[in-house]
Amino acid sequence: MSSKTKIVVLRMKELIYTGIFVAMGILLIILLVFMFAPKNKTTKVNADPAGRYTPGVYTSALSLNNQAIDVEVVVDSEYIKSVRFVNLSEDVAAMYPLMAPSMENLATQVVENQGVSGLSYDESTQYTSMALTEAIGNALKKAEAGK
Repeated sequence: MSSKTKIVVLRMKELIYTGIFVAMGILLIILLVFMFAPKNKTTKVNADPAGRYTPGVYTSALSLNNQAIDVEVVVDSEYIKSVRFVNLSEDVAAMYPLMAPSMENLATQVVENQGVSGLSYDESTQYTSMALTEAIGNALKKAEAGK
């Protein structure tokens, strides 16, 4: 009789192990479905079908010691494409050596962030970067759709 008891115990263990593996398999399948199922996320910042910006090239003037520097922002209907100086003369570049590097840093961040919020800049270029950020913001206000 003891051998029959052992067989029953072994079969019960096999059933328990099989049940555990089936439960783990179902859990794994559910996990994979949640991980790889398509998600219905909207990537648009504005749900307006006309777009966020009016496509074009927009400029904003920045005055430094009676010399005007234009900041140019190129946008399409949804995204900021580029930000750059338009008429930065060599004299202004020599008098304000932090302008060009600050603009390169800010332009990269504005295109990545798609706006002027959340920009970071070095303490040594704080005031230059703030003036450039304001000029970029003014150009973006001109580009906003419906304005």
